[in-house]
Amino acid sequence: MSEATGRVIVIGDVMTDVIVIPEGPLVRGSDRRAQITQRPGGSGANQAVWLGAMGTPVSFVARVGAKDKPHLEAYLRGFHVDPILIADPARPSGILVTIVDPDGERSFLTDRGANLALSLSDMPVWLLEETRCVVVSGYSLFAEQPRAAVRWMADEARARGIPVVVDAASVGFVEEVGASRFLEWTKGFTTLFANEDEARALSGRGDLEGQMRALGPNYGRVVIKLGAAGAAVGDATGVTFRLPAPVVEVIDTTGAGDAFAAAFISAGLAGVDVEGCLRRGIEAGSAAVTRIGGQPE
Repeated sequence: MSEATGRVIVIGDVMTDVIVIPEGPLVRGSDRRAQITQRPGGSGANQAVWLGAMGTPVSFVARVGAKDKPHLEAYLRGFHVDPILIADPARPSGILVTIVDPDGERSFLTDRGANLALSLSDMPVWLLEETRCVVVSGYSLFAEQPRAAVRWMADEARARGIPVVVDAASVGFVEEVGASRFLEWTKGFTTLFANEDEARALSGRGDLEGQMRALGPNYGRVVIKLGAAGAAVGDATGVTFRLPAPVVEVIDTTGAGDAFAAAFISAGLAGVDVEGCLRRGIEAGSAAVTRIGGQPE
């Protein structure tokens, strides 16, 4: 458990993850045996659960299908997460199908369901007085209604001097809406978390140093996750720290970036320096890939 104190608010998607691990390449028009696992997921929910498991006080804000609210609340409380789930009477909860390649890389099929109806009235502005950090999943920015709600909450937090962190979340959606729009929506946020593909799409640069210099002016800090190569942190001046990752057996990379972000944030709230935050993030992400699913046991 971390030494962190002070609440974190995570705003993002809650999904049912259906994880498919085929025995070999998919056969168009025919069968392939596979291991299929169903469990709670969603980038925002993953980050909240990892934060709670690390001992960081955390509230998680999301919209879910009405019939799913009771059991999702119970599940989140089991990880010491304060669930602020809004029951949607019309839309079902989101579903994400993840197809895992033999090397652990993933492809996604997403139906965001009730997450698309997240609204301004769902935002727990009353919690900001006891909050030290607001974490926004990039998925909440890719549709108009949740984007308006999240940006309003971010503005309220920043007006109170509360850091706002964003995880880019999806290179596919970044490319779909355009990097310039994403950067505009998140300008002035304190920290950006992005993987290699997301950093490349947002910056238009292929080199790590160039990505930091391009993205740094939009954020106070940029953290780029490099998979098996570790991770780096920097700002408008370039790379500040870069650390390698340990060699581990990769089973499933789902949620590894969420575990990384949670550990980095938790360590920072506990007063750990930036290099130490990076090290803890890498440790958490590396441990996450050795098991199936995006959340701790």
